Amino acid sequence: MVENSNTPPSTKPPWHRDPIIRGYIYQTLLIAAVIAFGYFIFNNTLYNMEKRNIKTGFEFLSSEAGFGILFSLIEYDESFSYGRTFVVGLLNTILVSGLGIVFATLLGFIMGIARLSPNWIVAQVAKYYVEIFRNIPLLIQILFWYSIVVKLPSARKSLAVGDWLFLNNRGFYIPAPVFEEGFGIVLGALLVSIIAVYLLTKWAKRQQEATGEQFPTFYVSLGILIFVPGLVFFIAGSPLSWSMPALKGFNFRGGASMIPELMALLIALTVYTGTFIAETVRAGIQAVDHGQSEAAHALGLRQGLTIRLIIMPQALRVIIPPLTSQYLNLTKNSSLATAIGYPDLVAVFAGTTLNQTGQAVEIIGMTMAVYLSLSLTISVFMNWYNKKIALVER
Repeated sequence: MVENSNTPPSTKPPWHRDPIIRGYIYQTLLIAAVIAFGYFIFNNTLYNMEKRNIKTGFEFLSSEAGFGILFSLIEYDESFSYGRTFVVGLLNTILVSGLGIVFATLLGFIMGIARLSPNWIVAQVAKYYVEIFRNIPLLIQILFWYSIVVKLPSARKSLAVGDWLFLNNRGFYIPAPVFEEGFGIVLGALLVSIIAVYLLTKWAKRQQEATGEQFPTFYVSLGILIFVPGLVFFIAGSPLSWSMPALKGFNFRGGASMIPELMALLIALTVYTGTFIAETVRAGIQAVDHGQSEAAHALGLRQGLTIRLIIMPQALRVIIPPLTSQYLNLTKNSSLATAIGYPDLVAVFAGTTLNQTGQAVEIIGMTMAVYLSLSLTISVFMNWYNKKIALVER
């Protein structure tokens, strides 16, 4: 029998040269190497801790802490456990990070828009703000602002606005709300108002897209948010009173206070991160084609409406990704609070608690997990918002 010489040779490579199989092999080897490395580190850590008679586990969290904390959002004293110190530090970290993100965003957007202002003075002020505070290390700025705060007048010589705002070297004192019976109904009315405003905004947007007519959403929404909860508030008998700060002895009592350490840290984080957000906003606005502004002006739109309705919605698609990085940086930079004694998670838990218990592996592991969780939460939210405003392909 004569073989057919026209049969093409097989083009399938040997298994060890198949790129798909090689890819699986490399991935398997990498995963195995990572697992082996982790196993080695874990065993080595346990061996060294056992050799030095260091106790492991999380039983220490239920032991009495025995030390005070300067500032706490929840009830705390020396008799509470180390687990409570973890919660106190966590809440303080979330507080300064959340406030810092809000204020840095406001400052950054204002300065970013100001850098493009046709007014020479406004543009130069924004420019020098960015160039100065962006190039000074954050730790130096924290120490600088703290040195200013602690040099404020004493409590008896406080800087005051009427009888309800006081600023001195022991903090910033403001009236604190006291919620009375029936205030839950007011909160329910506020929640209903927010839902109504959301639905109204969606309807107004669809209406504008269909007819071109612009509904006064802002003023109507503002009226709903003020009128409905306000009406329920008065019907319920005004279930809200105020605790006013008052000087008693050498310090103020009553009201709510912001300690100097929180003030200095918040100012430093806001000013420093605001510079990077300002540059991000400026770059995002300049990424929008100039013809968009010219077309808006040709239609008779004022500069403010042009920025709000035309420029900024397009610029946000460029701004959001680097803005996410700045939010993450601010959250992690808040750990520098320990330099001025603000009782955040690092100072209270990874500092004092670690020194007293010696549970370094557990405490540092928990601290790392907290910052990882906060960062992932911010990333997930910002990625969701970025997809929400992204252009839809047709």
